[in-house]
Amino acid sequence: MEHMRMNERTAAWRWLGPLASRKVRVALATVVAAFAAQWGLNVSEEMVFTILGVGAALILGIAHEDAGRLSATGKPEVGNEQ
Repeated sequence: MEHMRMNERTAAWRWLGPLASRKVRVALATVVAAFAAQWGLNVSEEMVFTILGVGAALILGIAHEDAGRLSATGKPEVGNEQ
C-alpha cells in the first residue's frame, strides 16, 4: 500500500514539479491569458500579441536574474525562487 502512495506522489511531482519554476508559471499564465483574450474576451489580435510580448519579457527578465544569481553565488537555487 505504501508503495502505491509513493508512486502516486512521484507521478504527481512529475506533473506538478515544473510549477516550482517562476518561468514556467509565467509562461503558463501568459498562454492562458492569450487564449482567454482570443476566444473568451473578443479582443484584438494586437492585444493578444501584447500579452505574449509581456510574458516573454518577464521570462527573459527572470532568466537574466537567475543568471546573475548563478554568477554571484556559483550555484543555482532551483525551486527557491520567489
